[in-house]
Amino acid sequence: MGPVVDFRSNRTLLSVMDDDGLSHVELTWVEKKIEYWIRFGSVAQEKVLDRHRRIVSFRPGTVFAFVRWAANDFGTIISRVDIVRAVANGEAHQTLPFVRPGGDILLKAEGWPKVERVLQAIDGIEQLGINLEAVSPDHWRHFHNRSTAGLEPRAYTWDLHRAYVLRQRVQL
Repeated sequence: MGPVVDFRSNRTLLSVMDDDGLSHVELTWVEKKIEYWIRFGSVAQEKVLDRHRRIVSFRPGTVFAFVRWAANDFGTIISRVDIVRAVANGEAHQTLPFVRPGGDILLKAEGWPKVERVLQAIDGIEQLGINLEAVSPDHWRHFHNRSTAGLEPRAYTWDLHRAYVLRQRVQL
């Protein structure tokens, strides 16, 4: 008989899944109450827990955007987006709710105006035709730092992307 799963916390299921070398993200979707979703990122595997919850998993090195929004009878109680790089077993990482074991957090935004700004930046890069997973991690850090300081982040362009790709080739 397999491990007993507490569907309220899923700790047993997530801890069992931790051993496979992937980063696991628990997603919940209860319309207009709790909406956790992945905005971009290549999912390596998916496990449906029930009609409202599933776990998606990412290979080490994969960059993904994890969006969380929740409300109660009085309005929005959380609005957050994290852009995260999945880490390999044993690699240093930050903890993040609903992400096991955690990840390299490249960008964090809380509060709807900031989250919306990040989602607009993601849309803008996507409109350029650039694969969002291939965007320079330094750009996401730059965006986070400038936004945190209340400054306008630099837009990601094809020139910046080309420079990043060429830098990656030289480092190999």
